[in-house]
Amino acid sequence: MHIDLHAHSNASDGTDSPAELVANAVVAGLDVVALTDHDTVAGHAEAAAAVRALPAGRSLTLVPGAELSCRVEGISMHLLAYLFDPAEPAFAAERELVRTDRFRRGRAVVERCRELGAPISWEQVERIAGAGSVGRPHIASALVEAGVVATVDEAFTRDWLANGGRADVPKHETDPVTAVRLVRAAGGVPVFAHPGAVKRGRTVPDQVIADLALAGLGGLEVDHTDHDEPTRARLRGLAGELGLFCTGSSDYHGARKSVRLGAFTTAPQVFEELLAQATGAEPIR
Repeated sequence: MHIDLHAHSNASDGTDSPAELVANAVVAGLDVVALTDHDTVAGHAEAAAAVRALPAGRSLTLVPGAELSCRVEGISMHLLAYLFDPAEPAFAAERELVRTDRFRRGRAVVERCRELGAPISWEQVERIAGAGSVGRPHIASALVEAGVVATVDEAFTRDWLANGGRADVPKHETDPVTAVRLVRAAGGVPVFAHPGAVKRGRTVPDQVIADLALAGLGGLEVDHTDHDEPTRARLRGLAGELGLFCTGSSDYHGARKSVRLGAFTTAPQVFEELLAQATGAEPIR
């Protein structure tokens, strides 16, 4: 089985619609794909309908999920949440709070970029985002359109949008222990996304991961494009010590990033363990 547990649609900062993501996952030869847009479940219904409408001879399992924005000890981190009840009120309220603050932060980042000489506008960013929740990748695309940088990746440096960069503006981010508990209370399974991605900025110390494990963290996303082999080996060792499972995922964003669907995958036995822990929702088959 080919299992990719981290992909984005244009409901957040990907470029594929949820239905296109499903179609592209089938073309990529995946058996399982997780839709994990940032702090939203807005794409779930469309993706589920696309899976149910697949023609005879084509099959795909969809894992509904989300990627949550968190902060601990002044460090931003992301938590993947799988198979939670989207209607559970406490977790739904926290996701709404984060989404609302994304709008405020986005406008502030655009204004900061303009102060730094970038000829971009909020209207341009809204056009790029479409129906999706505005995030820094949309602002990065605006910087590319304006010729300020050549690629989206070049926008995520300290000169512009990186954490702590010249145009960075803080946003509301959930305490990760609180986030883990919210996910579990909603019947979901929490996994720490790309925990060793040093290219994104500071990473949390191992003690924080140990604290999250005590709070109910299920696993670590180990096989990821932002992790080199020594980092993956270290994270596997840490996961073993803490009793966590290890996932692998592409973190696909469509045309916005170069990584392809299925570039990194999760072992079938790990996927079965994730399913065994989930009580909030079922995969769409």
